[in-house]
Amino acid sequence: MTSPEPIRTTCAYCGVGCGIRATVAGPREVRIEGDPDHPANHGRLCSKGTHLGETVGLEGRLLHPMIGMKRASWDKALNLVAKRFRDAVAQHGPNSVAFYVSGQLLTEDYYVANKLMKGFIGSANIDTNSRLCMSSAVAAHTRAFGEDVVPASYDDLDAADLFVLVGSNTAWCHPIVYQRVRARCEAGAKLVVIDPRRTETAEEADLHLPIRPGSDVALMNGLLQWCREAGAIDQDYLDAHVAVPNDFWDKLGEGSDLWSVARVCDVPPSDLRRFYELFAANPRTVTLFSQGVNQSISGTDQGNAIINVHLATGRIGKPGAAPFSITGQPNAMGGREVGGLASTLAAHMDFAPENRERVQRFWASPSIAEKPGLKAVDLFRAIDEGRIKALWVMATNPAVSMPDAGRVRDALAACPFVVVSDVMERTDTGEFAHVRLPAAAWGEKDGTVTNSDRTISRQRALFPLPGEAKPDWWIVKEVARRMGWKTPFAYDRPAEIWREHCRLSTYQNDGARVFALPNGGAGGNSAYETMEPHRWGGMPFADGRYSTPDRRARLVPVTQRPLQGPLADWPMTLNTGRYRDQWHTMTRTGLSPKLARHREEPLVEVHPDDAAALGITDGGLARVATPQGESIFRASVTDAQRPGELFTPIHWTDRTSTGGRTGLLPRPLTDPFSGQPGFKLTPARIEPVAAEWRAFLIVTGDLPAPPKCLWATRVAIPAGTLWEMAGNGDILRIEKLLPAGERVEAVDPARGTRRVAILREGRLAAALFVTRTGELPPREWLIAQLSAPQVAPTLLAGRAPGAQPDRGAVICVCFDVGLNTIVAAIRDQQLTDVTAIGAALQAGTNCGSCRPALARILADTRQEAVNG
Repeated sequence: MTSPEPIRTTCAYCGVGCGIRATVAGPREVRIEGDPDHPANHGRLCSKGTHLGETVGLEGRLLHPMIGMKRASWDKALNLVAKRFRDAVAQHGPNSVAFYVSGQLLTEDYYVANKLMKGFIGSANIDTNSRLCMSSAVAAHTRAFGEDVVPASYDDLDAADLFVLVGSNTAWCHPIVYQRVRARCEAGAKLVVIDPRRTETAEEADLHLPIRPGSDVALMNGLLQWCREAGAIDQDYLDAHVAVPNDFWDKLGEGSDLWSVARVCDVPPSDLRRFYELFAANPRTVTLFSQGVNQSISGTDQGNAIINVHLATGRIGKPGAAPFSITGQPNAMGGREVGGLASTLAAHMDFAPENRERVQRFWASPSIAEKPGLKAVDLFRAIDEGRIKALWVMATNPAVSMPDAGRVRDALAACPFVVVSDVMERTDTGEFAHVRLPAAAWGEKDGTVTNSDRTISRQRALFPLPGEAKPDWWIVKEVARRMGWKTPFAYDRPAEIWREHCRLSTYQNDGARVFALPNGGAGGNSAYETMEPHRWGGMPFADGRYSTPDRRARLVPVTQRPLQGPLADWPMTLNTGRYRDQWHTMTRTGLSPKLARHREEPLVEVHPDDAAALGITDGGLARVATPQGESIFRASVTDAQRPGELFTPIHWTDRTSTGGRTGLLPRPLTDPFSGQPGFKLTPARIEPVAAEWRAFLIVTGDLPAPPKCLWATRVAIPAGTLWEMAGNGDILRIEKLLPAGERVEAVDPARGTRRVAILREGRLAAALFVTRTGELPPREWLIAQLSAPQVAPTLLAGRAPGAQPDRGAVICVCFDVGLNTIVAAIRDQQLTDVTAIGAALQAGTNCGSCRPALARILADTRQEAVNG
């Protein structure tokens, strides 16, 4: 029997947009490998992409339409959605309804949703969770270039002599991009990382500048002033292609000298000088920036400060020279192209009268949105105030991901009508839905996505649609038809939507906009099915012509916002971000046991000096509080944090933890130009939390809800679930969670330990280990017992019979290699570099995101050998 041919598709995760060759191996089984012919990754995949096959099962899926808690037919559910939206518009006007969509949607999904809201309902109240990650880059591009165009491609990474990574832990968040950067560095390029935290990316840099959070404008204005004094300004380029305000240089010079900038940024003047000299000396510079720049109430100014330097030094539109915004989601760029943001109309057009007339004419629509709609934070504030009567949330989880998530939940609870389209049956946002609609997931969807460097790729279906799930474009068009617009939404397949999107991009576009897809609208269905990855826009601005009325770019004057010092009640500064092997709110990655190994719990990272002063211990519990809310985290004491600053991850939800809820903490303050929230600079405080007992529960399957105790966190494991717990006086309630079966237990009152196992037909069904004063055993061997054919006699001892090696914490998720295994190999085989570790153990040879950690382990192990 011949094996099936691999299907070429695109990864479901970040904006790198890696190509995948997926071979279906069973009804819900697939083998994943990188596509060597895809220009984004050339066959490489990160740990998340590598383990996509662990996330395609139907566990927890929403497979049928639901009205309230009752299953409904598609006709009944769609008719209700259409009626409630139609009634709200009739009674309260088009601005009384809203869509909140997602970079997880395909371009075709996005297009239909945007067309319905802006062109037929007649409101621009459609915004996307991409507002939370890259809308400040959009605003900065538009201010500087006249259009939201990323003037770079991955090819530039292969030609640069200097990389400046600003606010981006690229090794974790965009591992494949980072490997291209590292490959160029091994050929002689230099790497500068600008980040308050000493991340894995920073550890491999030639220079790390741990600047004070929020001081990016001062840093970049100082760089521009240095370039001017060093003669690195390209005056010919400025004269020919850039409009410079009359007082731009005079204002720039105020406070932009080296010493003043070093003081504001809180970095040594010598390090700052080294950065400035490196930049001035290397014309082929790529500056990559991400959430650390964008997620700020000064995000647009920070983006323009970076772009100003590139424009003024002529480092744009040339190989290896560009400012490069790298996006977080797989189709954030596609959403920008079709108008998925409330601040744009469609096809990179704004709400100017001529654009409104053009788009309305193309769509033959009865009305068109008159002005930009409500951006994400304002949208949920309007819901809370009762101005939005009907909300449709598609493919995102704002009850977790929005800032001040407690208030967002209050808004959802108060909204008269909430629709949620999702792949998962239970999400934090879905708890507030009046109607839930089952959407197709990755591996079932068919359409296109656009990655960070403007490359459009196909996502192709691997499996038939399960249950009654439907593609998002189908769901939206069916609601539109039931609202009375049958002909404009008579789509039968995504290829038809794609062709319409392409035609709109070129409709009466005389070259004023770079975004155009001139060949996409003419091909038939077969051309769509066989579409190869392709990048629109070529090398933007290579001819020095921009999308402004005079065809000149703009230097945008920006000034450093005064930075707030410690507050009496909130003396710390909270930063938030991603973990390497998790994605958004873990509805997909949370299903993968291998991806859970790297960071099993949500940690709050705190500097040793702060921990010592506050009585916080490494591995203990700590409460992080802000004016918006509070949540409990496991503490990680590390000098990678600046003193006075905290870091927490964004991924955990009510489904996966009783704590670790980062979304409850940030302020709902936004950038005045982009509307992007400032997640990176929240006043906070931290305090230790005592627990009477600590425990873990291993169980086949899962619990119906998190255990009710002080602290509980879910970890995916093979054949079941691990719950890490801590509490005060409520251990008997936890024991009641154990399933039925033969019970064996061991209690040691002197040590305060309790160990209970539940057996079924001689096999382990669950195990609960509790301690009040002692240590808990390692979990790995016990987890393996869930799959063992019979129970080991040493089960309640928590270890295998005899001495067994402990491989330690997993460092390389791709090949499942632990810390102790790596240390032993370094010592026993006298390994001298990361490449040698890879040759011996495979660690670091796939996505490479663990290579910084391997380098650190190597250095520590060799130092220990020296110290004896």
